[in-house]
Amino acid sequence: MLATPSDRRVFGEDWIVERKLDGIRALAVRVGDRVRLLSRTGKPLNAAFPELVEALAAQPCADFAVDGEIVALERGVTDFGRLQQRIGLTDPGEARRSRVKVTYYLFDLLRLEGNDITRLPLLTRKALLREAVAYAAPLRYTTHQRAAKDAAPALERACTRGWEGLIAKRATGPYQHRRSPDWLKLKCAKAQEFVVCGFTEPSGTRVGFGALLLGYYDEGRLRYAGKVGTGWDVATLRALRERLDTLARRTSPFAAEPSWTEVRERGVVHWVRPELVAQVGFSLWTRDGMLRHPRYLGLRPDKRAREVVRETPEQP
Repeated sequence: MLATPSDRRVFGEDWIVERKLDGIRALAVRVGDRVRLLSRTGKPLNAAFPELVEALAAQPCADFAVDGEIVALERGVTDFGRLQQRIGLTDPGEARRSRVKVTYYLFDLLRLEGNDITRLPLLTRKALLREAVAYAAPLRYTTHQRAAKDAAPALERACTRGWEGLIAKRATGPYQHRRSPDWLKLKCAKAQEFVVCGFTEPSGTRVGFGALLLGYYDEGRLRYAGKVGTGWDVATLRALRERLDTLARRTSPFAAEPSWTEVRERGVVHWVRPELVAQVGFSLWTRDGMLRHPRYLGLRPDKRAREVVRETPEQP
């Protein structure tokens, strides 16, 4: 179930709010001794997060399916940049030796003891989730509170704490396997996913590349959203360049050729197959549809490129 971006701040008694976590979405399914940890796109995550698999396998309940978010915490605040160091690992031994500790926040229960409970009200599912799992590191229960009529003060407090925002959820709603207005994203700052469509050569002492060229899908066509040239260290620049070189293509993947004056001034443009998805923070959209002050936050292997669209908050 996916949340819809929203500017709504006024809610009724039938809503709760939870902390919006900046990590990667993951479903966990256990049947007997077998545990599968899966990304939102169905990618297996067992090798990258073996400590989570072990914690789930040690539960007294042997048949369940849970929904949650895997995060890396830094002084109590989720750090998506640190999480990047774990996401791409495929060797369980290397993952165990990593200094980046992860936490799996559980916020929903889909199946329990062979029973599909997705049609039950959200608060009933959360109550069952609370009782079904023995919570100890690295597993945590995602707490909630009843949404105040005006959620603006709660969102402001969340932003002050360094949170990404809040998720408002309809307390009586069922679990739906789609994006739904019953779950709403209330963000502190603007950030979303973009498709990586190309890059420029580095200049001066820069290594790897100069900037990533970003896009999003609009009615099935890739549209240019601007470029991002900040937010990485040297190791990330080099690692990303290696991946980008494997995706090289000769022609632009964009549906309409943008004006490349600004981009070409920065050096040679290289096109890539639109497969990688990057999380990018920014201040606003300009009138001509470009990103203002973009900053690279990390890759999103849990997101499909074809699903990336320009997020337009639902109006209250």
